[in-house]
Amino acid sequence: MDNIELQKGNTQADFIREDLNFDVDPKDPLTKAALSDHPTDEWIDILGNGELKKKVIREGQYGIRPSRTDYCTLKIIGKLEDGTIVEEYENITIQLGDIEIIQGLDLAITLMKVNEIAEVEVASRFAYGTLGKEPNIPSNATIWYTVEVKSVELETDIDSLSINQRKEIGNKKRERGNWWFARDEPTNAIQCYRRALDFLFPPKHYGNSPFDEAEESITNTELQSLLEDRMKVFNNLTAAQIKTQAYDAALKSVENVLACQPLNIKALFRKGRILHLKGEHSLAYTTFLQAAKLEPESKAIQQELAILKEKNVKDAQHEKNLYRKMLGTHKINNTTMKKKNKNDTSNKLVWSLIGGAAVTVVGVLIYRFTS
Repeated sequence: MDNIELQKGNTQADFIREDLNFDVDPKDPLTKAALSDHPTDEWIDILGNGELKKKVIREGQYGIRPSRTDYCTLKIIGKLEDGTIVEEYENITIQLGDIEIIQGLDLAITLMKVNEIAEVEVASRFAYGTLGKEPNIPSNATIWYTVEVKSVELETDIDSLSINQRKEIGNKKRERGNWWFARDEPTNAIQCYRRALDFLFPPKHYGNSPFDEAEESITNTELQSLLEDRMKVFNNLTAAQIKTQAYDAALKSVENVLACQPLNIKALFRKGRILHLKGEHSLAYTTFLQAAKLEPESKAIQQELAILKEKNVKDAQHEKNLYRKMLGTHKINNTTMKKKNKNDTSNKLVWSLIGGAAVTVVGVLIYRFTS
């Protein structure tokens, strides 16, 4: 903060919190890294666990750092421990925060400045994990990157984009989500799919302003194409949410598809699976019957129907047993009450007889002593 004079003893965090009225936690590793200007050639531990480290090689422009959703043009070279180059991009443009590159770089670049060059050491957990990446990144590999931030641009207002631009960006994010899903990382896939949906949406005011030439130029064919891409994303989002066992969210996603495409076989199948996993066997069976009408030869659908038919029989028998048990308990309770009432009556009769006899004896005694 070259242009701001801090009071003696105050830190940048103090200034931001007190003078700018912005709450920060200076102990948080990412915040600490972002607030500090680190000397060149000094490694900083970004996450505080040694799995993501950064070292400035060349200082960038002061104060100009990219933010989430900014478009960053980068030069990237990635090497293994033995120096083998495994990744190299001269001018790659990514949207920061949308994990269009590995997570470690996505985090580290937020701490870089325009024109800065830095080395970034990324442990496998934040790189390519246990799967690695064909053909040259092995499993559990730490990668050393040299990164240059060449330029940063703000995200364009989505409403200003044409249908074709929306489709291009949205489908790029969908494909990235598919890549994460194929690597069995559904949480990252979900993030990409949600961002894709932000773009695969018609203009907010479409159809409301007949005087808008741009809106008038949008054809029904273009809108239909955009809608179909959007439904693909919702379908894929559903699959990722099923993987994370977020069944209620998955059901909402798949219903978005079926509301527009009621005969979408993938959506029907996934809805059936969700209901099955939620234990709603009867509804799941009905859904798979709908799917079977569309694809009667599908072995997967027939298998689900067979399993659910058996489960529905068991569910019905279970309910029947519960009902019988409830009725049986009711009968037992009635019998018990009758026996109790009968015993009470018998006891009352006995005590009445005893009481009567006692009165007679007392009467005789009184007669003897008074006569």
